Amino acid sequence: MAYTLVYSINNEQSPETVYVNLTNSCTNRCVFCLREQKDDVCGAEMWHDDNYKLEDIISQFEAYSPTPSEVVFCGYGEPFLRREMMKEFCKYLRKNYPAIKIRVNTNGHANAIYKTNVAEEFKNLIDAVSVSLNAADSNEYNSICNPKINNAYGEVKKFIKACVDAGIDVTASVVTGFDKIHNVDAQKCELIAKSLGAKFRNREFIPNGY
Repeated sequence: MAYTLVYSINNEQSPETVYVNLTNSCTNRCVFCLREQKDDVCGAEMWHDDNYKLEDIISQFEAYSPTPSEVVFCGYGEPFLRREMMKEFCKYLRKNYPAIKIRVNTNGHANAIYKTNVAEEFKNLIDAVSVSLNAADSNEYNSICNPKINNAYGEVKKFIKACVDAGIDVTASVVTGFDKIHNVDAQKCELIAKSLGAKFRNREFIPNGY
């Protein structure tokens, strides 16, 4: 099996974190997304066809030693598009590694995609979510993220609130400094995040990624 489902970022900021690359499918095409520029993260090939089993994720995860303290669903796609596979791996982690913290990095479209409260489904399976707010209004969001769903910005805010209501630790994030066209108002975005009950993170763009 040549493709990467589990990988790490070898830097001092996350020495005990591993990441799970569930899918390459996404309902956004963000202008800052590094998947448009490179094929790997720290040398790990990110592209695959979703043709794998739960056992394949487990096998790659078990190869890491020592056992990480955190697992983050984050790769070259939107993790909630593999909703059932993510549930199964979360259940595996909860049963076998109950001390591990589980986080999902998401575009916040899940409830809109499935027409149900996905946050409630995952409230006992994950500890935290990082939701890509990315903009201070819908026009800016559409320009940056090129979403495939209707009313995407409104749905992202609804998802943030749904996760907060489910008792999940929520951080709303934006990316700044990725070009000279989009001037994201991070202060306004922070106010929006806090109004929804979420924490806020401004992620400075890394030109070449990890």
